[in-house]
Amino acid sequence: GPTRKMPLTASAMDFFQLFVPDNVLKNMVVQTNMYAKKYQERFGSDDAWIDVTLTEMKAFLGYMISTSIHHCESVLSIWSSGFYSNKSIALIMTQSRFEKILKYFHIVAFRSSQTTHGLYKIQPFLDSLQNGFDSAFRPSQAQVLHEPLIDEDPVFIATCTERELRKRKKRKFSLWVRQCSSTGFICQIYVHLKEGSGADGLDALKNKPQLHSMVAKSLCQNASGKNYIIFTGPSITSLNLFEEFEKQGIYCCGLLSARKSDCTGLPLSMLNNPETPQSRGQYRIRMKGNMSLICWYNKGHFRFLTNAYSPLQQGVIIKRKSGEIPCPLAVEAFAAHLSYICKYDDKYSKYFISHKPNKTWQQVFWFAISIAINNAYILYKMSEAYHVTRYSRAQFGERLVKELLGLEDTSPSH
Repeated sequence: GPTRKMPLTASAMDFFQLFVPDNVLKNMVVQTNMYAKKYQERFGSDDAWIDVTLTEMKAFLGYMISTSIHHCESVLSIWSSGFYSNKSIALIMTQSRFEKILKYFHIVAFRSSQTTHGLYKIQPFLDSLQNGFDSAFRPSQAQVLHEPLIDEDPVFIATCTERELRKRKKRKFSLWVRQCSSTGFICQIYVHLKEGSGADGLDALKNKPQLHSMVAKSLCQNASGKNYIIFTGPSITSLNLFEEFEKQGIYCCGLLSARKSDCTGLPLSMLNNPETPQSRGQYRIRMKGNMSLICWYNKGHFRFLTNAYSPLQQGVIIKRKSGEIPCPLAVEAFAAHLSYICKYDDKYSKYFISHKPNKTWQQVFWFAISIAINNAYILYKMSEAYHVTRYSRAQFGERLVKELLGLEDTSPSH
């Protein structure tokens, strides 16, 4: 849960600034003004530009965040006369001033001579955000590696229009997270830049078990020796990775797939389906030290690899129509924690900022801001302030926008 007690009068802005404090916003102001000055020295002066202030930077973020609540395709819709127009906030800043700030907006204006990282323009912000996540929240023992939170979803690709697909293909990164499975709080973010920007970049990412293993190690680098149980999907689950994690004091439970997973070192007899028909709830087990490979049948064969649960411990899966189906405890635990992640996707992913810039670092930045707001809301729901005024996620977002724009006093109304 939260590591600090927030006052009863804590506002949406107070929770948001646990992760994005004023010193980070002031740095954005300085870097944006520096970039604007350098840009004009190179390409000619811009008479319409005036140095941005902290108040304007907060308003700029407020306008962007408003797109996550109203789901408008363009942030400029706020000043239009159409369906997504919002006269109540449009008066704070003119459209032309907003567009000027958007043109010059930067977090790191210039590349240093030692920088080779592709995300150098946003890395200081991601590091600051990570420090905020670590200091504000202590996660539960059970955590999930989300694979990946932001990427080309096969179901989406099968159903989306050609125009949407072209936009998705342009994305040059995937975003992975380690998440507390009991609250949905995202503890760590990892951004992977795709090597190939072509159409085959997606396939290259999906078919690299070593890449997924590397991502998992990066996400769990701060989890050593804390007895965490990490739940993983099929593309991350592998015997070598789990054995490596066990040496670091990290326990695992993962779903296996013969098509997606790295099955090196696993017995083939467990990976092939038996010829004799099985009844629901039946399972087979093979063990190697603390590691168990479970093959469980329920309208199909499901395989799990774990060193966190004894295969002899019994659990149960409850289905609406068929009632209780017996299973090992590892299967029950995996199903429970998977449902938490589905709940997070349903409740919070729809509140990601809709603005889709062309530059990769800007895309990552707006996703990171969206995650920070979701985390702020999760902390708000666990605080005493929630019992004073119970805001939904949409209301919390609207309140944050108004506070960033300076339209409301930051103390909650009773």
